[in-house]
Amino acid sequence: MNFQQIQYFLILADELHFWKTSEKVFITQSALSRHIKSMEQELGFDLFERDKRNVKLTPAGEFLRDQYAKLLADYDSVTRRASMIASGEVGAIRIGHPASITFSVLPDLLLALHQQHPHIIAHMLEVDAADVDPFLQSHRIDIAFNRETAKAKDLRSTHLMTENFALVVPAQHRFANKTELKLKDLYKLRHEEFVLPALNGKSEHASQLRAIFQEAGFNPIIYAESDFGVTLLGLVAKGLGISIMPISYSHHLKHAVNFIKIPPTSDLLALWRDGDNNPALQIFLQVINEFDFSLGYQS
Repeated sequence: MNFQQIQYFLILADELHFWKTSEKVFITQSALSRHIKSMEQELGFDLFERDKRNVKLTPAGEFLRDQYAKLLADYDSVTRRASMIASGEVGAIRIGHPASITFSVLPDLLLALHQQHPHIIAHMLEVDAADVDPFLQSHRIDIAFNRETAKAKDLRSTHLMTENFALVVPAQHRFANKTELKLKDLYKLRHEEFVLPALNGKSEHASQLRAIFQEAGFNPIIYAESDFGVTLLGLVAKGLGISIMPISYSHHLKHAVNFIKIPPTSDLLALWRDGDNNPALQIFLQVINEFDFSLGYQS
């Protein structure tokens, strides 16, 4: 007994007419009869009661009709889902990201993915810049957003946007009403305490911060260090210091802190494994390629 014979049986069980069924399945009436007879012999009982005028299901045939119909529906559903998985329409993608885009570009990017491909599940993981390359290489994530280019040769990257850095101050700070500063203006803050990532780090971000203070003409007084941007924002909001961060962090705390644009800039890139054929990843890359990163995410 094979799958095609089950299909013949279900159509005949619906039509209860050998000639009409043979027309539907594009085989001769005698061939249809042989298929049904073969099924009955293999099963060991009759599926239909026949006479010269009528065909009707036996009680066992009625039971098999209902059960085979369910199995066929499950088969179709499983086959469709497998096809969607193969095409990337159903699947999962593991995304590493910095905290700075959690409330800015990332939600809208995931919304675009969900609207276009609602059956792809996104698993989010906040990843430090130094961990992006090893996380990708060890397959802990499929794609990452980072402010540094890939250092490993087996990784690919594409530039997404460039944004300004900003001086971040509490709402009651004397500079809180300013919207933009030149780097030389930061010198006026040389006696204030800063909360920053470790400036002696080897990351490109630490290097950029060192360059900012060097051009501003002073070494900052450090009150606290953290590699987590949300932690730094919380410290600034409580008046425990001021900071310098990519301006996309401004989407986190709208009222407790103020962001004042300064000239230096920071890049955002997407990184993934070269040659990764995960269909869901390829779809997400297409969404990224079509996404407008200039829609106000930088201020």
